[in-house]
Amino acid sequence: MTKHAYIELGLAVLQTEAAAISDLTSRLDQRFYDACDLVLKCEGRIVVTGMGKSGHIGNKIAATLASTGTPSFFMHSGEASHGDLGMITAQDLVIALSNSGETSEITLLLPLLKRLGIPLITLTGNPQSTLARSANINLDVSVSQEACPLGLAPTSSTTATLAMGDALAVAVLEARGFTEQDFALSHPGGNLGRRLLLHVSDIMHTGERIPLVTSASTLKETLLEMTAKGLGVSGVIDADSNQLVGIYTDGDLRRTFEKMPDIETAQVREFMTRNPVTIEAGRIASEALKLMHDRKINALMVVDENRLVQGALNMHDLLRAGVV
Repeated sequence: MTKHAYIELGLAVLQTEAAAISDLTSRLDQRFYDACDLVLKCEGRIVVTGMGKSGHIGNKIAATLASTGTPSFFMHSGEASHGDLGMITAQDLVIALSNSGETSEITLLLPLLKRLGIPLITLTGNPQSTLARSANINLDVSVSQEACPLGLAPTSSTTATLAMGDALAVAVLEARGFTEQDFALSHPGGNLGRRLLLHVSDIMHTGERIPLVTSASTLKETLLEMTAKGLGVSGVIDADSNQLVGIYTDGDLRRTFEKMPDIETAQVREFMTRNPVTIEAGRIASEALKLMHDRKINALMVVDENRLVQGALNMHDLLRAGVV
């Protein structure tokens, strides 16, 4: 095959699957609303089940629901009748996926679900199928054609089912008032989790690791403190009140030496940046990142409401913590 032929085939697949998803928009009607309402009212878990490729899609839908505030898990239909049905309780709701709507491993479960009074939502490609007719609500995910040239491999049908599952999950997410903070709590290992769960207090330098001098300190003493603490900055406090009155940075150092002072006698108060930008320990670390970016600075002193220094951090601390 030529390069052009590969590209043409790829485009045909994308266009076919895009058309399949586009066709779903006309089917978001009362049944979709009822399905969302059932999910929201479920007092237990959402149990998603399916076989083959539908099973793979079901696994992803269950994961999306779980990560967006709806307790969910995937149950393999083939294992259900061999003991896994014990996972389901009377408070649960089942979402069953089957393009044909006749998957025997799922239809086998119907009498038990009915006996337990468990609501059933189905996503099928045949609204007249056994599964569709047995469901409390059936969402029609039928497609006019598969993207596979042979019309055999589930392609457009699985894409349409996944898209409908995403639509259901996102609609319920909005109805629950699910927030970024909620999302981060279920994703503590991801980038969003680190950005939203880490606080300044979690990564700042504290105690003896805070670079600090008094306003009466000499430039030499300040430079030695900056070198010892390695943050490229030193806070400057008032000797009497211990309140932060200034900051001395690498940038201040360059500007200082343009004036050629005597570092043995010149005091840091003459060259420091007064009323520096600060942050509180309880703020989210991503706020520190934004503050540094907006103000074009590389370090921050952390203070309390009385401007007493509690810590210090720089851009490298944010990088190490994965906030950047």
